[in-house]
Parts: sequence; C-alpha cells; structure tokens
Amino acid sequence: MMRIGISKDIHRLVKGRPLILGGVKIDHDLGLLGHSDADVVLHAVSEAIYGALALGDLGTHFSDKDPSNKNLNSEVIVKHAVKQMSELNYEVSNLDVQIVCESPKLAPYILKMRENIAKLIFTKIENISIKATTNEGLGPVGQNEAIEAVACVLLKEKN
Repeated sequence: MMRIGISKDIHRLVKGRPLILGGVKIDHDLGLLGHSDADVVLHAVSEAIYGALALGDLGTHFSDKDPSNKNLNSEVIVKHAVKQMSELNYEVSNLDVQIVCESPKLAPYILKMRENIAKLIFTKIENISIKATTNEGLGPVGQNEAIEAVACVLLKEKN
C-alpha cells in the first residue's frame, strides 16, 4: 500500500537567530523565529510523514507549550516521525520539498539539504527533491518577512 502526505510550514524572519533549513545552517543576517530551531523544511517533512500515516500534526507530537521543546533541534522531530513510520512498516518512496523565500539564494545549499534529509529518513538522495522559489514580492514571504516550506511525501510498505 502507498500513502501520501503533504504539509506546509512558515516562520517569521528575525534578527538574532540562525537560519537553519533542512538541517543546514544558511549564511544570512536573519533567522527564523520559533519555539524550536524553526527549521521550516524539517517541520514540513516531519508533518507530511505524520499526515501520510494519519498520526496528526506536528503539534500533536511536539507541542510549542512544552518547555522541553524550546530550541529543539528539528532533526529530533524528523527522527521521531521516521521511527513512527518504521514501526508501521513504511519507508519513504520519494519526498518533494519546495522552499519559498526572497533571500537568501538557496542554490548553494540544496545538495547539502538533500544529503542531510536522505540520511535522516534512511533513503537515497535520488529520492529527495528540494526546490527553491520566490513569492515574487507578494505577501509576508515576498516582503522578506518569512520563509515557507511545502513538503509532499510518498510512503510505501517495506518489503
């Protein structure tokens, strides 16, 4: 059986925080505001996996009201989602991620993000697609006030 999940995450850009996307530190003067490290890519990936498995949303598993999740490395969240996936006898067939931001330009970081996510979800890099685009100046993302990520994952039963 195949299962599909989709998720979107958005966080506000602020001074004084690191910018981490796909588990990779990005050289930029602004970072994302959030209870955890605010990695919108890993949040969207994790929640897409939860969704594909009908296990709720990110907040169901990692509440922003829980002080133990303060500044949490989002790789912990992905590992939890992958553990749930494995326990239900599924694995990633492919993952497609779109990152929407006006700046910085992400092309130099895409390969590293793909490599990192492939390791985290135990799949080949060929199964991971990450694209970056802008919002053409529209809305909070277009005004460089936020970064957004959308993830779509296809899961398959393990052999």
